[in-house]
Amino acid sequence: MSKFDELYLDLCDRILTKGTYVQNRTGVATYKLPHQILQFDLQEEFPILTTKQVAFKHATLEMLWIYQVQSNDVSWLKERGIKIWNEWEIGEDGTYMGKNFGKEWAGTIGTAYGWIVNKYQLTQNLIKTLKENPTDRRMIMSLWQNEFLPTAALPSCVWNTQWDVTDGKLNCLLNVRSNDVPLGMPFNVSQYATLIHLIAHVTDLKPGLFTYVINNAHIYENQIEGIKEQMKRAGQALPAPTLWINKEIKDFFQFDNSKELKDIKLENYQHLGKISMPVAV
Repeated sequence: MSKFDELYLDLCDRILTKGTYVQNRTGVATYKLPHQILQFDLQEEFPILTTKQVAFKHATLEMLWIYQVQSNDVSWLKERGIKIWNEWEIGEDGTYMGKNFGKEWAGTIGTAYGWIVNKYQLTQNLIKTLKENPTDRRMIMSLWQNEFLPTAALPSCVWNTQWDVTDGKLNCLLNVRSNDVPLGMPFNVSQYATLIHLIAHVTDLKPGLFTYVINNAHIYENQIEGIKEQMKRAGQALPAPTLWINKEIKDFFQFDNSKELKDIKLENYQHLGKISMPVAV
């Protein structure tokens, strides 16, 4: 069994057995636990679930949309067959969920995620610091900027990463304000593990510790049956796959971000199949 499967299924079990039942803005109640922490050694394995299929290409392309393309344009994702942001897309008339953002924001998610990364050149600044001053203790990429929260269709869930270099290894501590454990978390863990690998590669470092901190870890009540099905698969969990990166690419912004994702692949990814679960908006 991969370590991620073990940690993940244990978290799901604790949420269902010890979590607090609460209502929220979506209208679909959740069971939640506060302040959950998972840690991975990326030298040991690449974290992706095997007890259900995780769409690795889609997760990685979403990450590149944010940190490489630095975009808020949902059409970029749609062109690659990714529909996960459709529910938060601002309409042609400039409105979303009854709120008027202005027609200039149509087709986007407003001032969130990649828009913030681009405004503050977060990726460029991180890579520059890692190359020039790797002992710096201020290497932070924050997507939570109060000034731009009112004009974001969805304020960033994964909102902050802190970076550290120790003994030639790149470590990352990630903060999630609110995590849909059945749907969001499997994507988030694998895509940020990939980001760490890519940043480490282009800065001549090795990937190290990846610490994943969740403020509000929750399972929606309409996802419980799907999670229970996945938990039954625990005894069938498979070994973790290996991440392959095109070593010829030395510039983070040159990694292929087409639908084919030619420079980033998973080798020997075996899983136990899809489990469909609804998303709450």
